Amino acid sequence: MDYLFDLLIVLITYLYIFATILLPVQLKKREKISKFHARKAVHLFAGLSVFSSPYFNWKWWPVIIAGTLTVLVLLSSKKSKIKQLKELYDSIGEEAEEKVGYLQGPFHYCLSILILIMSFVIFAPNQLYFPIAGIMLMIISDTLASIIGKRFGKIKIKIPWINSTRTLEGSLTFFVSGFIICFIAFTVLGVTNPITQVHIPIESALILSLITSALATIIELFSPSTWDDLTVPILTTLIIFLLTLI
Repeated sequence: MDYLFDLLIVLITYLYIFATILLPVQLKKREKISKFHARKAVHLFAGLSVFSSPYFNWKWWPVIIAGTLTVLVLLSSKKSKIKQLKELYDSIGEEAEEKVGYLQGPFHYCLSILILIMSFVIFAPNQLYFPIAGIMLMIISDTLASIIGKRFGKIKIKIPWINSTRTLEGSLTFFVSGFIICFIAFTVLGVTNPITQVHIPIESALILSLITSALATIIELFSPSTWDDLTVPILTTLIIFLLTLI
């Protein structure tokens, strides 16, 4: 009966993902929300589907789900002949993606989830809370930082070598929310030392959360906007994993 349980989770996960993508797209088509808010809604809610990963009996299901979504997003371009995929591009595509012609940021978003989930399924299938923690930083902290920075950002931080501008308010939002997410990962999700399998005490969780969120903020700050969905979760997960070995 395990395979029936897995198929049920697969169905629920796909339904949830497509709902969180189609709803913002439809709202954007009806001019109920802006392209910016449609993109951020997809960015925030679709990625939460990774929380289903630890519940599969066959651990490769999350890899398959992430892989199919990565391909679909890659095919979502301004020249796509599939109506739904072109509508997705038109609804959430950014100006910076006009040159490449496809959803470069969302593609990196899906690709990073695929790389992280697949890596841990292969090497540490019982420790999926590590990639989930890194992915949550990309999903929640990056979204909040973008929204707060766009709406309330006054102090600009110019990064000339990547031709990008951040705001101090946005970066502080990323740091604070990242700290909270990391702390939850180290405590509620039950992060343990990969070698000794000893649960991390709350004092260590506070210190490691502070270090991880600070480094993740720096990574996000110096990453181009279309690449931070790839650099932030992968490097942050690596940082979290390595820190727990200390």
